[in-house]
Amino acid sequence: MQRLMKCARALSLGLLLLGLAAVPAVADSSPSASPSDDTDAPTSAGTSFRTAAEVDQGQRATASASTGDYLYWSFPADARQRPTVRATVKLPDKHASATWQIDVYDGLRRRQACQYGAQTRTAAQDAASVELSCTLRTVRAWSEPWADDPLPGTYYIRLTTVGLQAADLGLPVSAEVQIGSKDIGGSAAVDGSLGEPLVPGIAVKTEESDKAAEDSESSVAVLSSIEPDDGWASGWWSDRWVWTGIGGVLAALAGIGGYALTRGAGRPR
Repeated sequence: MQRLMKCARALSLGLLLLGLAAVPAVADSSPSASPSDDTDAPTSAGTSFRTAAEVDQGQRATASASTGDYLYWSFPADARQRPTVRATVKLPDKHASATWQIDVYDGLRRRQACQYGAQTRTAAQDAASVELSCTLRTVRAWSEPWADDPLPGTYYIRLTTVGLQAADLGLPVSAEVQIGSKDIGGSAAVDGSLGEPLVPGIAVKTEESDKAAEDSESSVAVLSSIEPDDGWASGWWSDRWVWTGIGGVLAALAGIGGYALTRGAGRPR
């Protein structure tokens, strides 16, 4: 009876540790992009990859343009994040039906497929606006060179219309873009990491430029200056560590309980 009570206490302790450890695991799986101050959000968009307007996750960027223009924005995405891009285009009062499309490219300018979302939509003649969305695959910390997996770095958004009629070319429109992401957690963790994030211009440094940077505060020009609030690869901690620790604790408790149940009542005389 006493052994059973000891095993019950050990099991209760294990369940208590399991509940306490599950709290940070649940928090780790919550959305990671907190709302940012929209006052610092850009009010115009770029016309190419090099002139893309930089947007932080959580901000709502706006832009005024003409129908037929290519609008570009850029944002940072780190490992284990699943970014979602949403765009809203407000159309003029009189317009013909047109198809709008949103594309997302990574730091190597590889077009990334949308896991789900309305990437392309056709606006009817009486439509006042059209909404688009694209949820990317989870960003991996490391991948094979031949793979097309999303990697940490800068991502580009391109918004434009396809199949436009000549009569609607040049009509004024306004666009809103917002980026959010969800932290997937340890289920997306891999054993590896990139030497540097895929940020344009960050890998152009040479030994001479590094020495010059040590002598002066000026550094090599980087085409994209945005990065996550906590820096790149900041989310090294994940629920993968938590569940590994829980497994070790439960294994130790199982060993203690098995020993308490199977050991003899005492040494024979």
